[in-house]
Amino acid sequence: MLHYLSVFNRTISRVCIWSSGFGLVLMTIIVGWQVFARYILNDTPHWSEKFCLLLMIYFILFAAAAGVRDGSHIGLVFFKESLAELPQRIVAVINHLIVGLFGFGMVWFGADMVASTWTHTIPTLGIPTGLSYLPFPLAGFLFMLFSLEHILLTIMNRTEL
Repeated sequence: MLHYLSVFNRTISRVCIWSSGFGLVLMTIIVGWQVFARYILNDTPHWSEKFCLLLMIYFILFAAAAGVRDGSHIGLVFFKESLAELPQRIVAVINHLIVGLFGFGMVWFGADMVASTWTHTIPTLGIPTGLSYLPFPLAGFLFMLFSLEHILLTIMNRTEL
C-alpha cells in the first residue's frame, strides 16, 4: 500500500514541478511581451502584471509542495545527523509532522480566504479573487500528503521515495 502512495505522490510531485516550470516560462514570456508592448508599441497590456503575480503564486506554492516531497524543505540537518539512528528517525517524524501541520493550516485558512473572496473580481483579469488564493489550500493538502508519506516511510524504516 505504501508503495502505491509513493508512486502516486511521485507522479503528483512531477506534475507540480512541470507545471511550475511551465508557469515560470509563461511568466517570462508575458513579462517580455509587457516590456515590448510598453517600450516599442507604447501600449502596455493592463492585465500582464496581475496575471504574472497570479502565476507566481501558483508555481511557487506547487514547487514548494514538490520540495516537501523531495525533502528539500528547511530542516535542522546538522542537528539530526549528529544523533543516533532512533533519535534521527524521531526527529524526522517530528519535522514532517510540523510540515504537515503547516500544510493543514494552509488548507484551513486558505480555504477560508478562497471562500471569502470568491465573489470579488480581479478587475484587470475579470476572474474571481478567490482564484489567487486557491493554491494555498491545494498546496497545503499536498504538504500534508507528502508529509504523511515521509512519516510512514520513516516509521517503517524504508527509503522508497
